[in-house]
Amino acid sequence: MPLLLEVGRRFGVKRLSKESEKERSNLVGLESAVFALLGLLIAFTFSGAISRFTEKRMLISQETNSIETAYLRMQLVSPAAQPELKQLFRDYVDSRLETYRKLPDMNAAEREMLRSRDLQTQIWDKSIEATLTKGSHPDAGKLLLPALNNMIDMARTRTMALQSHPPSIVFAVLFGIALICSLLAGYRTGTGNHRSWLHIFGFTFSFVILAYLILDIEYPRAGLFRLETADQMLVRLRQSMM
Repeated sequence: MPLLLEVGRRFGVKRLSKESEKERSNLVGLESAVFALLGLLIAFTFSGAISRFTEKRMLISQETNSIETAYLRMQLVSPAAQPELKQLFRDYVDSRLETYRKLPDMNAAEREMLRSRDLQTQIWDKSIEATLTKGSHPDAGKLLLPALNNMIDMARTRTMALQSHPPSIVFAVLFGIALICSLLAGYRTGTGNHRSWLHIFGFTFSFVILAYLILDIEYPRAGLFRLETADQMLVRLRQSMM
């Protein structure tokens, strides 16, 4: 961006003697339109990143609630079947926590997701058997199995949310427009005799900070803005299963 500011300024200096003040003033509308477009892109990408960040936090809460509900309803099955199911639930919660600890390493996270799905299958199969055994509540199947289904659905929903990001072209366009704005801003400063380093680096750092903030919020498992606080809900649930 500083480089393009300098290129724009030098081009503006060369054109200064060939353009009248009226011609330069006519360009203000075009420049304003491009800068307004940059502002809109920043606003939309920032708003979308915040929205998805909030959604991810809510999904952690919802998944924790769904697991806790299924775990509590497991008490409806025969006492003889409960120890094995409880251990499967503990292993499942450990696997879910480990999945998100391994991010942003997607390969490692996907391997852990496979383990989580295997545990889901085991919990489902064992729960069906347990609801049919002697000593289980007559409505155990009606209450436990829908809760397990909701727990499995929430895990899939969180997986989809993990992969929910704007197309890469959106960020490419955002950065491209920022570079074009740098060129135009530099051209506008060609009327002065001296460079204003305060404005050059102020303009550059302002965009860089905003761009970093957007990307950091968009990928909350890789930067400064993290979801560890929300993950504590699942950690506390796991501790209560001891």
